[in-house]
Amino acid sequence: MNADLKLSDFDFELPSELIAQSPPERRGDSRLLHLAPDGLADRRFAELETLLRPDDLLVFNDTRVIKARLHGEKATGGKVEALVERVTGPCTALALLRASKSPRAGTRLSFGSGAATVGATVSGRDGEFYALEFDEPVLATLDHLGEVPLPPYITHAADAQDERRYQTVYAAKPGAVAAPTAGLHFTPEMIERLAARGIERVFVTLHVGAGTFQPVRVENLAEHRMHAEWCCITDEAAARINAAKAAGRRVVAVGTTSLRTLESAAVASGRVQGGARDTALFITPGYAFRVVDALITNFHLPKSTLLMLVSALAGRERILAAYAHAVARGYRFFSYGDAMLIERKA
Repeated sequence: MNADLKLSDFDFELPSELIAQSPPERRGDSRLLHLAPDGLADRRFAELETLLRPDDLLVFNDTRVIKARLHGEKATGGKVEALVERVTGPCTALALLRASKSPRAGTRLSFGSGAATVGATVSGRDGEFYALEFDEPVLATLDHLGEVPLPPYITHAADAQDERRYQTVYAAKPGAVAAPTAGLHFTPEMIERLAARGIERVFVTLHVGAGTFQPVRVENLAEHRMHAEWCCITDEAAARINAAKAAGRRVVAVGTTSLRTLESAAVASGRVQGGARDTALFITPGYAFRVVDALITNFHLPKSTLLMLVSALAGRERILAAYAHAVARGYRFFSYGDAMLIERKA
């Protein structure tokens, strides 16, 4: 990492009215800002298939968002809110807890009401996260009692539309606290059209954690530590990615989570290794990409690690200029917002 990088280097002015509070009426009916090596172009997301090459390999993150937010109370009657960060076993999880007093080990919690109540015990603490042991399976409990954990910049309470639209159409493996939002633009019809053009696809998994919403709190970026997230690439997927690279084809990551999964699994030669791992990879300008040639992504928060990541891919000045262009033309920002296609310079 460049030791001179500062948090303030990644700030920009964003009018609050450009923060998308709801998805477009139809999935995929959004705008696309194309950042090509030779300049910017305003497009529609529906045009993506014409901007990709017939031999590109698209890499999607097939994680599924879980209803990770729970409301309940302690045995003393005090209110408590839990945001599950990671499911660690059939009946265990790590979670952020919000309560009037920090619960100690052994504290009993109950979530839900009446006959639907499910109990849990605080068994310990790991940094800011609490270890919870549920009386019932965690995923079933979340499915029955939990709420979709919308990002803090979306101001309405999660509703039935969010349960449907804050999820990719190809979501398969439950475990994410937040959606891999670049994938929200894709429809089954578009995926079929891309396949008909010879654009291959492969799936990896990264379960997005609650830390993705945490701000960077240090000005000197060399002091920042990323939260760890679980990711996995199957051996079959790794073989297909490596074959594409060996043939000189482009690897196009759908979202920053797919990009981080790929780069975390790459060795010095650029080959991707299959398997599951935790990643705390922090990508900033100066990072040498080993796998990814292009990225489909949404617009990110000022001073965020994701803005730093896209700046590493395209250059900080180019990204900030593209963001200024997007603001001036009224693009919609963040999870439910519009998209970018970023191509690396050769």
